[in-house]
Amino acid sequence: MQNYKEKLEELKANSSFRTIKNIKEKFGKYIIVDNKKMLNLSSNDYLNLSTDNNLKLEFIEKYKNNPEFLFSSASARLLTGTSACYNKLEANFSKLFNKENALLFNTGYQANQGIISSLFNKNDVIFCDKLNHASIISGLKLSPAEHFRYKHNDYDNLEKILKEKRNRFNNALIVSESVFSMDGDIADIKKLVELKKKYNCLLMIDEAHAFGVFGDNLAGISAKENLLDEIDIITITLGKALASSGAICISNNTIINYIINKASSFIFSTAIAPVNVMWSNFLLEEKFELLKEKKEKLNSLFKKVHQIYPSASSSQIIPIILGSAQNANSKAQELQQKGFYVLPINPPTVSVGTSRLRISLTSDINFEEICNIFG
Repeated sequence: MQNYKEKLEELKANSSFRTIKNIKEKFGKYIIVDNKKMLNLSSNDYLNLSTDNNLKLEFIEKYKNNPEFLFSSASARLLTGTSACYNKLEANFSKLFNKENALLFNTGYQANQGIISSLFNKNDVIFCDKLNHASIISGLKLSPAEHFRYKHNDYDNLEKILKEKRNRFNNALIVSESVFSMDGDIADIKKLVELKKKYNCLLMIDEAHAFGVFGDNLAGISAKENLLDEIDIITITLGKALASSGAICISNNTIINYIINKASSFIFSTAIAPVNVMWSNFLLEEKFELLKEKKEKLNSLFKKVHQIYPSASSSQIIPIILGSAQNANSKAQELQQKGFYVLPINPPTVSVGTSRLRISLTSDINFEEICNIFG
């Protein structure tokens, strides 16, 4: 145990020690932490749906007597942990993304890890952006396929690696986020499609931070660029803009059926509660226009912020790079004292020397409330 204690002391000395925050309440765009009310700038609730009490009460009143209104599935999907609402949700996403099929996972982490680790074998290869999410990296580590990580959003570097490595392998995958979670910058999906065709690869795009925020139908950057038909595998999380639970993989019938049969994170997990699945369907089927209105408000907000604070970001995620962990921690505390709930992002989440504040904008925030942060 002494070794663990020493390592924890090292984390504290490096300003990298993590703790679970004492959150008392969340309501609208505000949060109460340690009895202090602050504007919440650290949430992925991009459309401010999760704390909409009227929406919650409407849903409960309408569906509380439905036999599927249950708080546990009590089983994995392949046993008894499924019902009509799960099939309906997968059909809704298949239609939304213009794909043959979809599969519900419990989390975005399990989705990315399960897909990547199960689809590819030792004679296959995966090409991965260096700043992809930890769930994708976890999938790489579990996969028997070889993998190569190209420089972030550097497609010349990717093509160089493809030229050198692609022809040595059978199946190949290029995988990238669309909106990157720490910098808020956006992948050039059109270029990725070009390279996947040129080098005979599958293309997987993680739209976790883009779903609900981009695209006329809320389907993310791939939809915004009219490239949905060119993407082989799309993943999204439901716990961000949709304020629900779970994650969806959208693809063709062959890939979805293969994942059902091979992905351990799907096969051996108790399915998420039916009530969460029903909530997702409720929002998609009955509140879609509300989602689009909130999406437009959010887009208007972050475009104004980009005008006064140029950065790598082209999205609702605004990084303020401060260098050291000590600087990031100090600035976060300063802003919290001023009523802004902003958290520092330190190594190993980001590289040493790039500690930052990650400002996460949501639809109900007013530009006037936050413009001084970027001044």
